[in-house]
Amino acid sequence: MAKLERVHEKLTSPLTQEYVDQRASQGWRLVGVDWERQAEGSGSGSSTFIEEVPYGLKVSTDCQHLEENPEEKQVLISMLEWIVQDFPLSQVAGKLNQQGLRMRSGAKWDPISVFQLLPRLIEVGPRIFSTEDWAERRKHLFKLVS
Repeated sequence: MAKLERVHEKLTSPLTQEYVDQRASQGWRLVGVDWERQAEGSGSGSSTFIEEVPYGLKVSTDCQHLEENPEEKQVLISMLEWIVQDFPLSQVAGKLNQQGLRMRSGAKWDPISVFQLLPRLIEVGPRIFSTEDWAERRKHLFKLVS
């Protein structure tokens, strides 16, 4: 199979038929077009940057930093405990729902939503593992395994 080359070009002037013909004569084939325009109501040169607050955190009352969200932190700790016990993600979701814990949106947990939080669990895991609370949980977990 032949190797394909792809090039993304940022145009500095309107696309002309002459330019398209020139590229075609060089063996290129037009496969897509990107369009952009100034969004309504936005100032010139301004862009909106929106990023979701990481799960387990919330915006502080002074709006200057992030702080722990106690309810979400408990969900993360519970998830981590059950995953360490090798529960399948479907069972983790079921246990969260049985405890009346819901996602930020208010929806029930499902295996996919638990799976999507795995990167966040990896990120906060070291902080959770170093707490005194986790040391007590670990003792309990070892008793369950033995």
